[in-house]
Amino acid sequence: MTPAARIQAGIELWQAVDGALDAPADAVANAWFRARRFIGATDRRVVSDRLWAMMRAAPRLVWHLKRARAPITPRTLMLAQLTVAEGASADAVAGLFNAARHGPAPLADAEKRALAALAGRVLDDPAMPEAARLGVPDWLLPRLIARFGDRLAAEMAAFDAPAPTDLRANLLKATREQAQAALAAEGIATEPTPFSPWGLRAQGRPPVTASRAFRHGLVEIQDEGSQLIAAMVDARPGLRVCDFCAGAAGKTLALAAAMNNRGQIVAADVSATRLEAAVKRLGRAGVSTVERRLIEPGAKWLKRAAGSFDRVLVDAPCTGTGTWRRKPDARLRLAEADLVDLARKQSVILERAARLVKPGGILVYATCSVLTEENEAQVNGFLARVPGFAPLPLAEMRARTGVPLPGDGPYLSLTPAGHGTDGFFAAALRREAAA
Repeated sequence: MTPAARIQAGIELWQAVDGALDAPADAVANAWFRARRFIGATDRRVVSDRLWAMMRAAPRLVWHLKRARAPITPRTLMLAQLTVAEGASADAVAGLFNAARHGPAPLADAEKRALAALAGRVLDDPAMPEAARLGVPDWLLPRLIARFGDRLAAEMAAFDAPAPTDLRANLLKATREQAQAALAAEGIATEPTPFSPWGLRAQGRPPVTASRAFRHGLVEIQDEGSQLIAAMVDARPGLRVCDFCAGAAGKTLALAAAMNNRGQIVAADVSATRLEAAVKRLGRAGVSTVERRLIEPGAKWLKRAAGSFDRVLVDAPCTGTGTWRRKPDARLRLAEADLVDLARKQSVILERAARLVKPGGILVYATCSVLTEENEAQVNGFLARVPGFAPLPLAEMRARTGVPLPGDGPYLSLTPAGHGTDGFFAAALRREAAA
């Protein structure tokens, strides 16, 4: 593709993502490229990398366009990306909009004025409001300031950086060292993650899913923070474990490996589609101890299972603020009403899952959020409402699991700037033993 054709592809891809508000940007992009197989791998990488950069910079680009009194469209956002974010000259950008060889149509008069106004600007203008500069919604800024204080700028800068590719060695099939060697033999270089004893980290986006190591189940793609959530469960061989919000079973796989395929795991979710999608992953990983259960109104299995699990993991639905490195579109779509609705659901789910824990068992509540309302406040509210549960300090969880879980507080709290992981939270709560 020519540089101009790549620009036009980027505009069209932005339009596709912007028009599919209920679908994650990565899923939309994957479908968009599958429908255009004539676009080669290098061109796909250039176009998608620019799309992700535009999404990360979108609040700042919009601010610049508004200040220039320019219309906000996919084309003007691209103009702002090329000039303000990438530093291209106005003449060079105008030359790309020439309709030649699949390039974008020539600039309209309003777009020409926008381009002229954007020329010479810098992305991080000193006059920019803090919310726009940090790339967060106005309503969310006070909550983030309360959460991070003077570390906020560094944390948001880390969320703007591309995430590495983290993998989990599947101990049912290989040690971490064996998995690393298998990947290296296919040209995929990795290094051990600093906290997870199962983790491997590759820089960039190597073709992991095309590798034999992945196809044969030696590794799974999983952020190190997510691996540490699984470690917090302290799942051991012979136990009965419930992954209450299992989704497509990412953490279920880690639990099964920790249990060495001995014991029982119930992977439960409200979505039959997600549970069905887990079947292929479980088979590839060689997991044989998982039973899938649908959570639906009046589910009899939930009543029968009350007080019967040694461990219950609640990986609760949340705002996903901790995943902004990988899903920059999520911060553009998040509304305050979403947080309110999710916090209500988290309370209900947590209480429902707690009924499954046997006396002396452990309930782990986790999110991929960095917001206090979804994390500490949610746990504190649960402890105030539901008797018989008490937090297990992080130091005790380190001793129990043998995993160097980072942090000094009572709960696990991870961020990109602090730990190199996505943003995660987890609290381990033990149910009192029967008298």
